[in-house]
Amino acid sequence: MIYDKIDNWQTYAAISPDIRLGLEYLKKLAPDVEPGVYELSPRVKAIVSEYTTKVVNENGYEAHKRYIDIQALFQGEERIACAPVERLREAKPYSEENDVAFYTADPTLQPSYLPLQPGYFAILYPQDGHMPCLSVSEPQGVKKVVLKVKV
Repeated sequence: MIYDKIDNWQTYAAISPDIRLGLEYLKKLAPDVEPGVYELSPRVKAIVSEYTTKVVNENGYEAHKRYIDIQALFQGEERIACAPVERLREAKPYSEENDVAFYTADPTLQPSYLPLQPGYFAILYPQDGHMPCLSVSEPQGVKKVVLKVKV
């Protein structure tokens, strides 16, 4: 997992050409972009969405096998709970079609929380269980982009 200011994107550009493409796109993307799916290359796509954050994410943690997530907000703020997949229990088996499995955590697990807000991004790898869409204090509307980068 990587969490940083988008202004520091070049620090991570050497990880892979696909991550570089995603971060360059994120840095240049205008906040007024319309919700939708944008294909940047055969290996990278951007999903822009608007929603209201939640006090509890009923789906629990999620993790992906085929894609790395790069997540960033244009408006509002949210928390993302993070925990290593090996510390989580599978609640809904992996779906090849949707590239996602859902997990629950032991009540004694202390997750890390990323405070996602405009100007910051998180890179979440397949081993990073994450529970996005959590409200910081109370539910609020957000506009978010999730870049899906093929592993």
